[in-house]
Amino acid sequence: MTQCPECDFNISIPKDSLEGEIVTCQDCGSSFEIMKSSDDFKLKPAQTVGEDWGQ
Repeated sequence: MTQCPECDFNISIPKDSLEGEIVTCQDCGSSFEIMKSSDDFKLKPAQTVGEDWGQ
């Protein structure tokens, strides 16, 4: 379990999660990418890709 960087809500990360997976905070709705550290998981803000309308 780790805390949301935005609202400090406890986010449960399964032990079998892989680096690069996206998790969403159930409280504030922010999305984060899982980064694996030496002994645990860390979260970094997920990059959102917007629509490309050919402009």
